[in-house]
Amino acid sequence: MAPAGVLITGASGLVGSALVPALEAGGARVSRMGRRAGPEPGTLVWNPDARSIPRPALEGFDAVVHLAGESIASGRWTQARKARLLGSRVGGTRLLCETLAALERPPRVLVSASATGFYGDRGGEVLDEDCLPGSGFLAGLARAWEESTAAADARGIRVVRLRIAPVLAPRGGLLAPLRLPFRLGLGGPLGSGRQWMSWIALDDLIAAIRHVLSRDDLRGAVNAAAPGAVTNREFTRTLARVLCRPAILRVPAVVLRVVLGEMADEALLASTRVEPRRLVASGFTFRDPELEPALRHVLT
Repeated sequence: MAPAGVLITGASGLVGSALVPALEAGGARVSRMGRRAGPEPGTLVWNPDARSIPRPALEGFDAVVHLAGESIASGRWTQARKARLLGSRVGGTRLLCETLAALERPPRVLVSASATGFYGDRGGEVLDEDCLPGSGFLAGLARAWEESTAAADARGIRVVRLRIAPVLAPRGGLLAPLRLPFRLGLGGPLGSGRQWMSWIALDDLIAAIRHVLSRDDLRGAVNAAAPGAVTNREFTRTLARVLCRPAILRVPAVVLRVVLGEMADEALLASTRVEPRRLVASGFTFRDPELEPALRHVLT
């Protein structure tokens, strides 16, 4: 049964701004919680850095969808930036979950965002939810992010840790830095181009969140990735074909490492081939399971 009252953190982001109207269209009463009061009446304000959260106002929600967290791709990974990423995800999630666990009327379900970066660089290995975490900063961040939901789990809240693949969307997401160079005919494979890329269309991600909210048999890790993972070479060729542009200018790995440092190896050159086993087994059907139709849907 779909929840009636839903609290969303990160509601102003790429996913949250699409999720809110989708839930409201389905009859849910949606409340938002952010770091500052928004234009919508009744927005709750919290400050995870200061461990400030409006605990009494969290009583009685049927569900919480936790999407808040600083963007991985918004800057080079200095030590200070790594600390901010850990704080925004791990610290914020722990504060939220400890608060939910202490409520007299906690939600029955928490959907907490994670990422397919949990698996790290794994070559051509097909990765389902039972696979162990990988190595590196991103994998360690995702693992700590998921572990920070422990208090909600212990209270008996049904926790879904949604491992989200890079998102294809009309604005923002995976395509944001690629659209201009590809439209100018300057796109091409990154590094060898042989690394596997997992992805999910925004509409499918929103549908997946609604699905896991309503399925009482889903808990723990759930991969939110389309079944049609591709290599980076195939991704770039397909994107170029959809945009009617060439894709011949390969970007050497050494250039990416000079420009982006550690983030190049973990976010752009790592090979992650994710399978959405639990979503599919629970009856979820992807609207866009294959890359080219998904890109055409998003870009045209």
